[in-house]
Amino acid sequence: MQALEMKFNRPDGAAPGVALAEGSVISGYASVFGVRDQGGDVVLPGAYAASLKRLAAAGGKVRMLWQHDQGQPIGVWDEVVEDAHGLRVKGRLLTEVARGREAAALMAAGAVDGLSIGYRTIRAEKLPEGGRKLIELELWEVSLVTFPMLPVARVAAKSQGEGLLADFARGITAATVALRG
Repeated sequence: MQALEMKFNRPDGAAPGVALAEGSVISGYASVFGVRDQGGDVVLPGAYAASLKRLAAAGGKVRMLWQHDQGQPIGVWDEVVEDAHGLRVKGRLLTEVARGREAAALMAAGAVDGLSIGYRTIRAEKLPEGGRKLIELELWEVSLVTFPMLPVARVAAKSQGEGLLADFARGITAATVALRG
């Protein structure tokens, strides 16, 4: 059996920050299709479809972990969906759990805003320039991380009413995108 793979990366310093108000709802893209990550891999559309279907049929769930540590679940993913852009997730940090409270505080401070997937490769092809074209993946978990392998895999956070901090975070993100051109 092939080992579980994870994606980590040193950020380029251009990643948008995230603000967290008094809530625990987080959402974002854990994977984006067609974008080369720092390891040279590119995930193709449809790569998660079979895995998500198998999980749903078995009544299973994709786990929300802290920094890919199986011993540190920090919340639940209420929605894990493959759309035209990538793997979109939405869930809740469990602030009743110490690590969940810590994750919320780190997100509020802008210290953590990355998402990273833990998966097993089912089918891939080598790319001529290095790396792989990931065709089918078995998704196990999506972690909140400090250094995502895919720099565009970021999380947004909001409270039940969103509020001023969430608006500020959206403004920062929009400004960052505009500056990148």
